[in-house]
Amino acid sequence: MQPLGVHHVSLNVTDVDAALAFYTGILGLTVRDDRPDFGFGGAWLDVGGQQVHLIAAPTPQNLGQHLAIQVADLDATIAELRAEGVEVTDGSPVGPGRQAFLVDPSGNAVELYERVVR
Repeated sequence: MQPLGVHHVSLNVTDVDAALAFYTGILGLTVRDDRPDFGFGGAWLDVGGQQVHLIAAPTPQNLGQHLAIQVADLDATIAELRAEGVEVTDGSPVGPGRQAFLVDPSGNAVELYERVVR
């Protein structure tokens, strides 16, 4: 096997409309129009060349699993989200970058990651 990258990540969400409003209106992802009818609710979203698939289903217990979205400026992103009323942790160093965390309306953890060139 020769992995080429991550194509998509699927997240269970309890309210697809609330998740869409959050991921598109707050985090800036865009809705794809090529999702087939699977017989259950959901949506496909674009994020920087990869995809996030939202699935209408109960969310699992939060045991540390999360989606990480890379951003260009973590401090500006945190300030923008807080101005929208989103609770976000302060940025903290991790590996070659900085990270902050928030949760979506269904309780899924989302990491914001900024790579810091040293």
